[in-house]
Amino acid sequence: MANDRAIGGGIFAGSVIGIIVYGLLIFYFPLIVLEITAFVAVLVLLAILAWIGYTMATTPPPEPITDIPEQPAASTEKPPETKPS
Repeated sequence: MANDRAIGGGIFAGSVIGIIVYGLLIFYFPLIVLEITAFVAVLVLLAILAWIGYTMATTPPPEPITDIPEQPAASTEKPPETKPS
């Protein structure tokens, strides 16, 4: 549990530092930072789509299910009536 808290704290601190660094870079070099950000965003999106397409293209189809157990036929009999007391 303590290890999870340490990892979470490290992720939080790294995120805050990343926000500060990104803000400073945007302030001092706005055009190039925005261009790099847009490029990386499109790169990540297209990489995810390529991975999904590759997985779909290389995954074999599932085997057809041939052994389906017999289901008992639905009963057409009416349940016994109960008489009110």
